[in-house]
Amino acid sequence: MSDSKITIGELKRMIKNFINKRNWSQFHDSKSLSMSIAIEVAELMENFQWVSTLDSDKIMKDNELKINVVDEIADVLIYSLAFCIKNDIDVSQSIIQKLKKNEVKYPIS
Repeated sequence: MSDSKITIGELKRMIKNFINKRNWSQFHDSKSLSMSIAIEVAELMENFQWVSTLDSDKIMKDNELKINVVDEIADVLIYSLAFCIKNDIDVSQSIIQKLKKNEVKYPIS
């Protein structure tokens, strides 16, 4: 499946099903999920830790390194969506609201 063929709602259902089948809901409180997001972001950043800004884009052209980066960003998104599931956050609406705030905060000029 690609981004153009699957909805956020479908992804949330898939993640919720995965969590429920493993009885992980008991561990998925807001604190633990937010910490897991931060941990996965740190693991994503680790791929670029000692690389220059110019060389950082080269990592994404190396298939082996890119696979790890893709896995880490997937973990970030899975935990982020799990956090939204836990706290009844509508992802689309939250992004739209934040973009509107950012349009005011960062006007085109």
